Amino acid sequence: MTEPPQPPTPSGYGHLPGPPQPGYGLPPQGPNPYAQQPPTVTQPPVSGGVHGFPTSPGTPPVGPRPGRRKAVVLIAAAVAGVLVLGTGGYFLLGDDGKPAAKGPVAQSPAPADGKPAPSASTERDDPIGHGSNIPTDLNAGRKPGEDKALWLKTVKMEGPGAGIPAKGLWVVGDTVVKTVDKSVIGYGTTDGKEKWKIDLRTEICGITGQTTPDGKTVMVVKNADGNCNQIKLIDLKAGKEGWTKELVMEGPFKTASDTTVSLSGDTFALGWMGGQSAHRLSTGGKLFSDAGPDGCKPMTYAADNNKMIATALCMDDDRTIEIQDADPNTGKKTWSYRLPKGYQVNAVYSVSPTVIDTGNRDTKQRAILVLDDKGQKRSTLSGEGSFLVNCGGSSTTEGLQHCGDSNVDADTLYLQSADKSTGSEIVAFDLGTGKVKWRTKAGDKKVLIPLRAADGRLTAYRASVADQPGEVVSFPGGGGEPQTLLKLPSGTSARLEASFLTSESVTYGDGRLFLSVPRLIGENKEEKLLMAFGK
Repeated sequence: MTEPPQPPTPSGYGHLPGPPQPGYGLPPQGPNPYAQQPPTVTQPPVSGGVHGFPTSPGTPPVGPRPGRRKAVVLIAAAVAGVLVLGTGGYFLLGDDGKPAAKGPVAQSPAPADGKPAPSASTERDDPIGHGSNIPTDLNAGRKPGEDKALWLKTVKMEGPGAGIPAKGLWVVGDTVVKTVDKSVIGYGTTDGKEKWKIDLRTEICGITGQTTPDGKTVMVVKNADGNCNQIKLIDLKAGKEGWTKELVMEGPFKTASDTTVSLSGDTFALGWMGGQSAHRLSTGGKLFSDAGPDGCKPMTYAADNNKMIATALCMDDDRTIEIQDADPNTGKKTWSYRLPKGYQVNAVYSVSPTVIDTGNRDTKQRAILVLDDKGQKRSTLSGEGSFLVNCGGSSTTEGLQHCGDSNVDADTLYLQSADKSTGSEIVAFDLGTGKVKWRTKAGDKKVLIPLRAADGRLTAYRASVADQPGEVVSFPGGGGEPQTLLKLPSGTSARLEASFLTSESVTYGDGRLFLSVPRLIGENKEEKLLMAFGK
């Protein structure tokens, strides 16, 4: 086990505009999910809290609402350091890490009232896809050369004022799977017909978008007392429940309202406020946890690609944060990387390669760090733009991973820019140098959402904030003109498409694009749940 290095001074810092939201463990201040929501692409970015950092013992054990957007501003590196945008000025970080004020820098203006622009659908008594406004001909108005809307699933449910959670979305072979309230439902990708349904009979309080190669995942549900401690193995391919285990929570809190889940091979990690543990996926048996008071205690784990890393709180005077690798079977660390005083982890874009978003809540500075397989700093990212961090979902906590506005492959991080009022970009960063490899604009009043990076290509969804059709495109590794994989239809379908909360609930698989809602309104009216597009 190596000794932690001295706190490095990350370059590539950015500034978070506006005050931070409450951190992990504080009640969220979110929008009313009962109201019909406009597309995510119209919402301005806001700063967000930090996950995995402990709060005072008196804080009630309530997790944050994931999906908060945290705007990160990064600008090009200078010889002596990196320029950092600040309010009314910028700063130059030297080798000692101390900022020196410079001249003023223009800031991008925010909307005057800070509110998202209304869409046409929100101005009707029944917006499209809801109540009396469910279209019967999805492809009405489709133009020659455009692909098809394959099917639309609607549901009719009545729920509380906060709405009904419907966060989960997976594609496993020829099945697309949704969680709806207390159920998990599998639909055929080609026709949308229900293939199977699992009634869990209690509230789902922990999910992950990850699955094993054979289509299994782990969910956590609440017991009769409302504690999020019942772990279940779910076979999304077969539509069956596997084992069920009770999570024995260690740490200062013995109950939780939500639990994070992360998979790595035959290991899955769970996290709740003040505690974490790792378990064998095949059996549900516990592998390890670390609730001890000494040293640097892991607060949460991120897992993927048969690797795990931990975000650990060090019990020193400064309460610094350390990034550690963790053996998926034992939890043993072989390297660690200590962040500077005051810095915390806001997001894990990737475990392998290790790409981490860090920030200082007090100074509003931020850096995106890339670590090598020995825990040494490989690079920090620098490039012009305002970038979103959209991790987790809107109804259950998914922790530091699953950032819908980003994607990572072996040597590139793809980030979606935050300026959605005039049209966004995708910016590709070289993980080796930290420099921008290429960038591409979405087009006027459009947004590009990275979906999948594999085999040297990036698949992205180009959505429109207006009632115009989107498309699925594939970019070559070096940038340039994309190949169109799906050209979505105009007319009725385009209006429906624009009404979905895109970056939180979109996936591409089996040659089809799937849009879904993360939460139902629950007014006992038919309302859209899931829509599919294809050839």
